[in-house]
Amino acid sequence: MKLWDSFAKKFAAPKQKKEPAGSRAQARDRLRLVLVHDRATISPVMMDKLKEELLQTLSHYMQVDEVASVACLEQTDKEVRLVATFPIIKLNRNYAENIS
Repeated sequence: MKLWDSFAKKFAAPKQKKEPAGSRAQARDRLRLVLVHDRATISPVMMDKLKEELLQTLSHYMQVDEVASVACLEQTDKEVRLVATFPIIKLNRNYAENIS
């Protein structure tokens, strides 16, 4: 029986962790966001300015839903990346005329 038990332990599926519920998960996500901002050395003010400038640039080419737009930083072990979502309402077909 000992041999079987050692094989069972060795090849058993790993136990999955349960996700924290409610406010604990939200607090963890907020802390992760703060850490990413801190490690990327981008303040929330600078992040808002970046989003504003991206919206201005995009407005030359398309109408974007500013309220639903999201820009944030995501960090992996090796990199920090800017992830932005700008819902497009309408493309400006005559964008060349709108650029000054």
